[in-house]
Amino acid sequence: MLEVMLPEFTSAPMLDFARPDAEAGMREALERVRAKFGTTYPLVIGGKRITTKETFQSKNPANPSEIVGNFSKATVEHVNDAVAAADKAFQSWAWTPPQTRAEVLQRAAEILRRRRHEMNATMVLEVGKNWSEADGDTAEAIDFLEFYAREMIRWGGPHPLVQNPGEKNELVYISLGVGVVIPPWNFPCAIAMGMTAATIVTGNSAILKPSSDSPLTAWKIFEVLEEAGVPAGVLNFLPGPGGTIGDALVEHPRVRFVAFTGSMEVGIGINERAAKVPKGQIWLKRAILEMGGKDFMILDEDADLDSGVAGVYAAAFGFQGQKCSACSRAIVHEKLYDEFVEKLRVRTDAMTIGATEKKENYLGPVASASAEKKILEYMEIGKGEGRLITGGGKHSGPGYFLKPTIFADVKPRARIAQEEIFGPVLAVIKARSFEEEIEIANGTIYGLTGSYYSRDRAKVAEAKRRLHVGNLYINRKCTGALVGIHPFGGFNMSGTDSKAGGRDYLGLFLQGKSIAEYVG
Repeated sequence: MLEVMLPEFTSAPMLDFARPDAEAGMREALERVRAKFGTTYPLVIGGKRITTKETFQSKNPANPSEIVGNFSKATVEHVNDAVAAADKAFQSWAWTPPQTRAEVLQRAAEILRRRRHEMNATMVLEVGKNWSEADGDTAEAIDFLEFYAREMIRWGGPHPLVQNPGEKNELVYISLGVGVVIPPWNFPCAIAMGMTAATIVTGNSAILKPSSDSPLTAWKIFEVLEEAGVPAGVLNFLPGPGGTIGDALVEHPRVRFVAFTGSMEVGIGINERAAKVPKGQIWLKRAILEMGGKDFMILDEDADLDSGVAGVYAAAFGFQGQKCSACSRAIVHEKLYDEFVEKLRVRTDAMTIGATEKKENYLGPVASASAEKKILEYMEIGKGEGRLITGGGKHSGPGYFLKPTIFADVKPRARIAQEEIFGPVLAVIKARSFEEEIEIANGTIYGLTGSYYSRDRAKVAEAKRRLHVGNLYINRKCTGALVGIHPFGGFNMSGTDSKAGGRDYLGLFLQGKSIAEYVG
């Protein structure tokens, strides 16, 4: 049995780019990916590659004149064809043994390990991740494949029940049907792979609609899964605009569920559309939603200041602050406040900024012109709501480069302390007491991640109880969740607390069937 053959799950180790072989492999991969700039990529429906007349472009955010790839643009007609192909493939894939489906994911993990530098390089060039952030993304995707393969064996096995005398009682979990996977651009490998792998390994068929800002990364995910043995039609690749094909996919009566990660506004819209029951639909659609955050890091009066500064720096500015888990509010006790602000300023002013093809650059471009415009608008808002410590505008270069920005003396109800900015902008808020820290931290519509720094064990225990977030960290940064270790998902307007990378996650893609047989 596969269950016996599988060793215990462990996280994929990060690459060490200080090693000559790792650095050389990455540089060679960057050259290979760049050599294919301008290639046109198709839709894939039922295993058939379809090139459309109308296309859209994925650009290098560090130099938008460079076209990473041209992508066929799907229409509503393609949506109908993709759902039909997925529905047909589901009829046989759902009855494929769980062990066989898990083996597909394991093969995909091995392929991704072989193509790790290539996937990393793709994210560096398509969304501006630095080398370490890109490798963390790929490592997480490998972890999702390995973890969900093992989890499917567990979900596909026997489940304990209280046995009724005279009966044989069973509980089995069966597949749902056609699933639509709508991933974000900020973790274009890990989240796209995680949601797609969960859909497929549970016996469902998938339509992957990638973000228009990261379709090349999604294409490479499709290639990996196809090579691993996912049958034609079980996975379909459908790039195109969310306002047309995205809505059509969510509303289609033969779609059984939608797995989405992205903004609160789009997530709410998907939830509303999925809740409607069109003619011919015989189920209530599931919506598995991971949305935004306004995440905090608290430094209480007895916190390790240097550790807190390092944690806030990494969580606020890693990948340009473009993480739903990013620290966008530093809540600092008044006893540490001035020293914290100064130490963070010094560290931030020393940051290396530029195209992340260069290993030495920490902060790359934001993802797109629209992202840059939105973040610059928030920077201007911040200048009226706080004291600008550093940054506050564009950085030089042809791409979408912004200066890492810190505002101090921000009021808890200020817009930059309440609204998700999704960029390298940090609001620093002064607190006078533990009670005020808790009140400020919980005082938004979100509830995704947060951190609390303190040496006081009694306060730590109270913080664990009262801070209302799906992922709480003590004396460490609020980013960097690991599969199987930190199941990820939040409360309130941060989503449905779907806990990606947790032991309950695959249950969202399955339905329970109770069987009772009279045996006398």
